[in-house]
Amino acid sequence: MTTTHPPIIDYEGSRYRTDFWEGRGREYEDLAERYALRRLLPPSGEVLIEAGAGFGRLADLYQGYRRVVLVDYSFSLLQEARQRWGDDPRFLFVAASLYDLPFTDHSAAALVMVRVMHHLHSPALALREIGRVLHTQGAFLLEYANKRHLKAILRYLAGRQAWSPFALPPYEFVRLNYDFHPAWMQAELRQAGFTVEQELAISHFRLPLFKRVASPQRLAALDALLSRPAAALKLSPSIMTRCRLSKPEGSASGLFRCPACAGVHLLAGPRGFTCADCAAQWPLIEGVYDFRLPVSRETAPTAS
Repeated sequence: MTTTHPPIIDYEGSRYRTDFWEGRGREYEDLAERYALRRLLPPSGEVLIEAGAGFGRLADLYQGYRRVVLVDYSFSLLQEARQRWGDDPRFLFVAASLYDLPFTDHSAAALVMVRVMHHLHSPALALREIGRVLHTQGAFLLEYANKRHLKAILRYLAGRQAWSPFALPPYEFVRLNYDFHPAWMQAELRQAGFTVEQELAISHFRLPLFKRVASPQRLAALDALLSRPAAALKLSPSIMTRCRLSKPEGSASGLFRCPACAGVHLLAGPRGFTCADCAAQWPLIEGVYDFRLPVSRETAPTAS
């Protein structure tokens, strides 16, 4: 639980699905990430949380989990996810900050975070929260943007780029958009108590030249072949890891907890949750649980 948040990038009201993904020539990137997730994600379990799930692009990969919780700070993107996945009773849709996840300790068997770390102002705080909600030996699948990729190295050596891809600190190229040195990220994971089990280097063929000469399917298949041996070099634009957390044994007390006071006694009702410990109201709005800011009992909206 935190009292003040680092700055958060908010996709509320954006057309992320149609402006960035659908019809935008990123079929290869989507397939490459799917190949990597299928290779790294444990096939089944109780609760899987995807942090920064957006419109639910990857949610079809979670068929082996009994409960799937899609989390994003953007309410509008979660509405899009609910339109696609709302008929599946395994799914829950939760608007929340990654820095104050509304889940109990030890509640998740797996947590997936793809294309999110590069927006985080405070990775250490986010990793601490992720470690809290994972149960002992839970799997954390993390994708992050690699600043030390081949194109950046060549541009730097040729004098066409001012920032060094070899410097350890994250590089913020646009506000709240960061690239990370692999060694820096590994150190952050270790500091948070995670052990990296496996790494894959992915998305080698993002350049338009490659996309003009080969189909997304062929590029993604080749990327999948390279991903494991190329992980030793880490010259790709994106790295995906599977981590485990060393933590004492414990059991979850339900799924949700109050972000305001960290209390685990939440009373469920047709309008959302009420915290029995601090009386904070967390509304259910159009099928999305909103844990971003508490509301008063008088102003809590009616669920659809």
